[in-house]
Parts: sequence; C-alpha cells; structure tokens
Amino acid sequence: MSLGRARSIALVGLTGVPIDIEVDVVSGLPAIRLVGLADRAVNEAIDRVRSAVTNSEFAFPAQRVTISLSPAALPKSGSTFDLPIAMACLASLGLASAEAMVNTVFIGELALDGRLRPTAGILPAVLAARTLGIGRVVVPRANLAEAQLVSGITVVGVSSLREAVEPGHVDAQAILHADEVDVVVDSVARNFDLSDVIGVETAVEALVVAAVGGHNLFMVGPPGAGKTMLASRLSGILPPLTEEEALEVAAIQSLVEGARRRVDLDRAPPFQAPHHTLSAAGMVGGGAGVARPGVAVRAHRGVLFLDEAPEFATNVLDCLRQPLESGRISLHRAAFTVEFPSAFQLVLAANPCPCGQSASGNDVRCECTGVQRRRYLARLSGPLMDRVDLHVTVPRTTVALRSELTSTITSANARARVTAARAAAVERWGIGGNARVPGTVLRGKRYRLAARETAPIDIALRRGDITMRGYDRVLRVAWSLADLDGVTTPNASHIGRALYFRKGINQ
Repeated sequence: MSLGRARSIALVGLTGVPIDIEVDVVSGLPAIRLVGLADRAVNEAIDRVRSAVTNSEFAFPAQRVTISLSPAALPKSGSTFDLPIAMACLASLGLASAEAMVNTVFIGELALDGRLRPTAGILPAVLAARTLGIGRVVVPRANLAEAQLVSGITVVGVSSLREAVEPGHVDAQAILHADEVDVVVDSVARNFDLSDVIGVETAVEALVVAAVGGHNLFMVGPPGAGKTMLASRLSGILPPLTEEEALEVAAIQSLVEGARRRVDLDRAPPFQAPHHTLSAAGMVGGGAGVARPGVAVRAHRGVLFLDEAPEFATNVLDCLRQPLESGRISLHRAAFTVEFPSAFQLVLAANPCPCGQSASGNDVRCECTGVQRRRYLARLSGPLMDRVDLHVTVPRTTVALRSELTSTITSANARARVTAARAAAVERWGIGGNARVPGTVLRGKRYRLAARETAPIDIALRRGDITMRGYDRVLRVAWSLADLDGVTTPNASHIGRALYFRKGINQ
C-alpha cells in the first residue's frame, strides 16, 4: 500500500477552504474511486488526470486507487483540483518528491496532454492560501500575473504537469515572490466626460451628490433626455479604488472570468448595465452546485445601472433590497451558505409612462392614461424606492439649447470636488461616503442637528410622507450637500434640498 498527499483550495463564494487530497493505491483490480462530495466536473478529473499523467510520460497506477477530498462534507466543484489530484497520485508512486508538497497548494486544470489551462478563481484562492499561512502556491503559467497580485506568498507558474513534478523544468522567470514583482496597475479608465451632457443641470448636480455620498439615484425622463449618458459617467467621477478595494473587485472578476481572459488590478470602479430580461439568479448569483456571483456582485465598489427599470421583473428588482442595506448578498443552500460582497451604487432610469412622452413638452402628445402612468412606475416597489436617496426628473433638451454645445462641468472638475468632499467625510466619520453612516450616529448626540434645521423632514415624517429609513437617508444626503459646499454642518438649506431630491418625483 502507498499513500500520496497534496493540498488545494476550494472556493465557497470568495471564501477559500483548504482541501486535503489523499490518494491510496492498493493491490486489486484496476479501478479508480473519488470520494468527498464532488460534482460532475471534479469526478471527470479522473479521466483528465489519467490521460495527463500518461501523456507526461509518467506511469499511472494500474491498481485500485481511492482519491479522497477532505473535508468530505464540503461540496467541491470545478476543475481546479486536477493538478493536486495528479500530484497526489504521483506522490503515492514516489514520482513526486515529498519536499515539493510541503507547505504548498496546487491549483489548475489539466489538458489531456498534460498542459495546464487557465483556471477561474486563482486570485481568491491565492488570497485564501496567504490567509491560511501557506507559503507557496503553484498555478498555471497563464494565471501567473494574476496570482502575483497577492503579496507575501511565493507564486510558481508552471505550464505542464511535468514542470510541476520536476522543478528543473521550470523556467526561473516563473518562480517569483509577488512582493518582488513590479505589478502594473491599470490607470483609471475615463472614457466618457460629464461635459458631454448639456441642458440638465439639476440631474448633473444630483449625479455629483450621488458620487460624493455613495447615494442611490433614480432618474425619470423621456427617451433621449440623457439618462443613460448621465449614468455611464457616474463611475468616471468617483474616486479611484484603493489597492484593497481593487483587489476585492479583481477577485470577483477572477471568479467569473479568470478562465477566459487575464485579470488585472484596475482602480476604475466597475460599471454594470444588465439587460432587463435578467433573471433573479443572474442578478444576485446562483446556479447548480456552488453558487456563482451575479451582476450585483460584479458591480461591487462600483455602479449598477438598470435602464428601463420598470421593465425588469419585480422579483429581480426586489432581490436588491438586502445588498442595498447590508452591502452583502447571502445565498442559502441545503448544504452550505455563500456570501458575496455587494456594496454598489444603484442607478435606476425610467420613462415617465409606457410611451415615454408624458410631461416631455407641449409639442409631443402622450396617449397614456393616468392609470397607465401610475401603474407603469408602480412596478418599482415602495420598499425598493425607499432605499433610493435621490429622485430627479431629466427633461428633454429643447431647441433653445442647440447653441449650447459645451458644458462648464467636466468629469475632472467634478471628480476633484467629489474627492475633496469624501475626504471631509472620512475625517468626520472615519469612512468614505455618507450613505454608509448608521442612522443612530446621524441622530446621536454628537451629530444631531437643531430642530429648526430638521423641521421640514420632521413634518414629513409625522405626515407619513417619508419613513424612518427615508428620514435617515435625507440626513445623509444633507451631509453630502454640506461636504460639497465645504461647510462642517448641514443647515436648513441643505435639509430642504435633500428633501427635494427625496420627493422630487411624483410617482
């Protein structure tokens, strides 16, 4: 009897769990059995590993082979276990040195000829390995640059199974400490400029306020008014992501697209704009076996834009309630629970009525009835809209504005104002973005505003025009307006403007 061992990482969401792989070879009729709650992709690894080992000119055990993935109660999925299973098989025959297995994690999918293919989820797996105190990780050469984004751990890139087994075959350039690598960080992409938007000053002001505080925004206007233009420019006026935030975004991107393209550390906040036919699983995540992140997760630290929001299914929109409050999405399954980070800014855009021409000017005839108009916007549920801080009408640009082809507000100027205002919020709260400040802090003794300043929202609360959640959100917007104006405390004017943004649209 001979026993071989190797280690790998299983991902539950973005959380890495160490997996011990044991291969036991005993006398008997040739057979291979894999145990440990593996899905179909992992079970198919048996055929891939056998072909890869044989085509790499190693001998595969012609005996009874038992492969165990522990902990056995944790579901395993994906093809990342191919390389560690192969290494454990070769270790059981004495073909792989025991020193190569010490304090090392193996991750990668094998081709039938022994080559290593690009694999999804490398970045979160390497992050988990570092957290677990593992000193060395072996990944496919195609994922080496991605793995090197993690500092404090030795990363080895190999292009084949033979390179992983025989260190002499590994190119010296493929073994690097990540903290010794000059990682090129992408510059923040600014493809759209705010100066392109003209004639909607109030909407531009609301966009800047949303960027300052991290507030959610709802825009209503006829087709062609500029709602999509405004939304696409929000990420361009947000401050660049910190290195830690960019690493979080890259880890999500690695989990979703790591097998298809290179994952870089990009400081530009992500922007997601899904089609209105999106399903609930596509929005928050899901799928058979281990759940995968949805669009709301991929928008983490950035902007989620839902154009023609009333056309989305109601249950899809209401899936956003939890992440809008907590910044996280929890998906519960019978065997496990997956949690993804999902702290994004929500931007909704809608026409004023089904035909889109209501209140867009006297020269356009709207044929929708009052009932149709109310029913159309009523597709956006009250609980969802209660979580949106800014409501603004975007009017159609008139002929009189044809000569005004430029705007004095550019993305660079707006971003400078946003950065300065956020710095004031960080100095005051210790976090950037007033939208994340708890209501108990806003209404606490230290930051409580005088009754004469909060009178408008006190009256609105007593009348039932706003909820207690809405009350706190008006306060947060008022603090953002004060930060933009460079004052230390909101006054009655800021409260009034914040309440106007809150109730600016009659649905």
